[in-house]
Amino acid sequence: MPATSAKLNSRETDRLDLANLMREMRQRLNLSQAKFAAKLGVSFQSVNRWENGRTKPLPIALKQIEQLLHQMGDSGKDLLIQYFSDSGSRSDD
Repeated sequence: MPATSAKLNSRETDRLDLANLMREMRQRLNLSQAKFAAKLGVSFQSVNRWENGRTKPLPIALKQIEQLLHQMGDSGKDLLIQYFSDSGSRSDD
């Protein structure tokens, strides 16, 4: 049973990490949840649930978030490295 607990804790940690990413990214863009949702093409409720750690973004939304971080340039670079370093676009830094 401990292996199951580890998986649950890992899943919860993942969800909380994504919640932190969403909040930090939105605040750096100086956007409300509603405006951030509109920018990503999702509902306000989705962003709210992501930030509260209740749900995780779908893979297509994560791709949009990653693209937005790229567009943010230097202000999003640390978040891009922290949360997306394992997905496709790796840097040699």
